[in-house]
Amino acid sequence: MLYQLYELQHAMLTPLRFQAELTRTACQNPWNPLSYTQMGRTLGAGAELIERATRRFGRPEFGLDEIKIDGRAVEVIEKTIVEKPFCRLLNFHRRIRRNDPSVLIVAPMSGHYATLLRGTVKALLPHHNVYITDWEDARQVPKSDGRFNLDTYITYLREFMSLLGPQTHVIAVCQPTVPVLAAVSLMASENDPNQPLTMTLMGGPVDTRISKTEVTELAETRPLKWFEQAVVHEVPFYYPGAFRRVYPGFLQLGGFMSMNLDRHVGSHMKFYHHLVSGDGDSAEAHRKFYNEYLSVMDIPAEFYLQTVETVFQKQLLPRGLMKWRDPLTDALVDVRPQDIERTALLTIEGELDDISARGQTTAAHELCYALPQSKQFHLFQLECGHYGIFNGRRYREQIMPRIRHFIRQFDPGKDPIPKKDLEKTPDIAPERYDRDRHGIAAIRRWLRENRQESVRDVLDQ
Repeated sequence: MLYQLYELQHAMLTPLRFQAELTRTACQNPWNPLSYTQMGRTLGAGAELIERATRRFGRPEFGLDEIKIDGRAVEVIEKTIVEKPFCRLLNFHRRIRRNDPSVLIVAPMSGHYATLLRGTVKALLPHHNVYITDWEDARQVPKSDGRFNLDTYITYLREFMSLLGPQTHVIAVCQPTVPVLAAVSLMASENDPNQPLTMTLMGGPVDTRISKTEVTELAETRPLKWFEQAVVHEVPFYYPGAFRRVYPGFLQLGGFMSMNLDRHVGSHMKFYHHLVSGDGDSAEAHRKFYNEYLSVMDIPAEFYLQTVETVFQKQLLPRGLMKWRDPLTDALVDVRPQDIERTALLTIEGELDDISARGQTTAAHELCYALPQSKQFHLFQLECGHYGIFNGRRYREQIMPRIRHFIRQFDPGKDPIPKKDLEKTPDIAPERYDRDRHGIAAIRRWLRENRQESVRDVLDQ
């Protein structure tokens, strides 16, 4: 019923949205003398705020048509390699002859589209052949296409990595760190020849017992039945995925925004003042960010509920109890990270990450204890929040070069990086993982000494 009420509210606000759009267009038209007055800019700014607050933002485009390699422009063509009901495997083909490492970016299925990682892809493109998982909005998938849960997610990843072959490097951003680690573990247990060369896990909930955040506390203090009753709803009949049970994107967006409500309200107030003062560049930067941030997708209920139970409530992977259901035999297979011996591991965490706090991702090293220490690396990025791990200036200048160095270290037979690119972001080697400094015991000791149970406590101070 909540989904239907949300749709009804959107429909009822349509006349207001059209009126606001008409007012904004009139007041911001350069041929209208009123647009050059204080009153005209004020009316136009208010109208644009109303129009954007009542608009539904559609699926964004990656829009990566061109990149620069060694100082010259290179055309980029977006290609669909595999198309499955719930996901497309995309490749950003560069019109240039280069033997660069192939990288599979696994985007999160957590409410936003894969385009949220546009900055991640763009920074990697000059030096890598980039693939990405482009997850589908569940309300657009007919119910006849079947169910999608965490087991299906892992199956998709195994198929993609097998297709790309053993010379692939996989990068998981946030939520998919668990299914990626599980998929690589299963491939290692079977001695699959297509195991990736490296695995980079960025800001993900591998072990949520290490440190607490608002996300983990919500999952731990509510029974699974509560999530099923409170946040799972059926898609309305007029969508292709009619009657499919989903976790609606608008609920996830509301949860994200409520965590930093003051910042979002302040950002919109600044946007209003930029419009009134005529600061077009700042206003456009705001539009660009929120056009992406407010574009959300529905998540299949089976995947959402299984993830909540497996990752946040029972922590089955770090406890050695996680199992994967083989779609061919319907048998339950143990997920054993301790079987990983070939795939090098890099974990990345942000100091100010209030979604996957310190230690949650680092726990992957403790699970992969059979992996030689020479293949384990860790990066703890200071003054960096969750989104800063994979987007923005710190990612481009400090994190991405380390990922690039890590990948090249274990895939040395590739073309050298152009010198002009190295001048902008020099190769910086990631730090070798040290259990005494980075291990779970050291992290718990740091949290205890600082009387902090989570990164959120740091921000509160």
